[in-house]
Amino acid sequence: MAFSRFKDIMPIITKSDDVAAFCKELSVHEFVTIDTEFLREKTYYPKLCLVQLSGPDKKARAIDPLVEGIDLSPLFELLANKNILKVFHSGRQDLEIFYNLTGAVVQSFFDTQIAAMVCGYGDSVGYENIVRQVSGYQVDKSSQFTNWSIRPLSDKQITYALGDVTHLCDVYLHLKAELEKRGRTEWVAQEERILNNPDTYANDPYKAWERIKIKSPKAKSLAVLRELAAWREMQAQKRDIPKTWVMRDDALSDMANQAPQNKNQLAKIRNVSKEMAEGKTGVQLLKVIAKGLETPRDTWPVPKRKASLSQGAMAMVDILKMLLKVQSAVHDVAPKVIASAADIEAIAQDDNADVPALEGWRKDVFGEGALAVKHGKLAIGLKDGKITVFKIADL
Repeated sequence: MAFSRFKDIMPIITKSDDVAAFCKELSVHEFVTIDTEFLREKTYYPKLCLVQLSGPDKKARAIDPLVEGIDLSPLFELLANKNILKVFHSGRQDLEIFYNLTGAVVQSFFDTQIAAMVCGYGDSVGYENIVRQVSGYQVDKSSQFTNWSIRPLSDKQITYALGDVTHLCDVYLHLKAELEKRGRTEWVAQEERILNNPDTYANDPYKAWERIKIKSPKAKSLAVLRELAAWREMQAQKRDIPKTWVMRDDALSDMANQAPQNKNQLAKIRNVSKEMAEGKTGVQLLKVIAKGLETPRDTWPVPKRKASLSQGAMAMVDILKMLLKVQSAVHDVAPKVIASAADIEAIAQDDNADVPALEGWRKDVFGEGALAVKHGKLAIGLKDGKITVFKIADL
């Protein structure tokens, strides 16, 4: 992309007045494409370094949020405008950044990765891949992992950043038409409901323990782990550093299992040095562990133990996996997008399993058929050399 197309307009906006003017220009469009560049290697919260935007006219520009005193409120007003569709590709982290900055979820958005997923482009298709399939253009990703916080940005970085939102216009229009043709627009809306929920971005420290693996978990050790994980999360948030810089997962799980009562016991925990155990951090950890042990038993987390499958259930799992392959081919959607292995095992054991495969479009594509197979209303067999699903009455 040559910058001559911008004539006297600089592609990077560094003044508040220009932010307001550009957002006003964008507000007349039906949709705008958005991407961000950020860093997160050394912080808990992502550090926003650039916001790229374009209207359908592809007159893309980028806002530099690192300029001291720059007013981003016009951008936030644009994001809150329900009458303008904001188009992202794999927008989960972008949406999280804006939620952290504004305390509100972006209104009226469209994720092209989700749309591509339900249109048969595979699971979690990358931006470079979908651009190539839609337009034939080969995106140069060599600037993807550069340090976006260093100023000035190079011409190569700027070209890369703006290209992400101009090509996204073509991808969006192509997928929008394909969704309408296939009658799958509502499928995307169903998938985006999670991203529409503020709880997706509100990081509750007392749920952090659920993401930590612990050997042979017991209710007591999980109660301690819950407190330890919450302590680490709050420390990381307060200091804005990666949580692993505060304490590693394996150290937390070891402490939860062993529940040390004094500094000598604490010093025997893996990745806890004697200096740490005897210092301020050690005092805090022992208090947190004691707090976990003192919580009422009826509030302790219940360990999740995977139930073993019966011979009949295992046979049903194999049959349902075959059904999934058939339905995946029929509807041109990747199998693991429709149902996971855990979904299939749950359905094999329980008609009312609380799994995504028995909800929304997935239920229409696979879930209802899976239940029908379980109850002998459908069968899977060969017809003209192809695996086919039959109604029992047709056999």
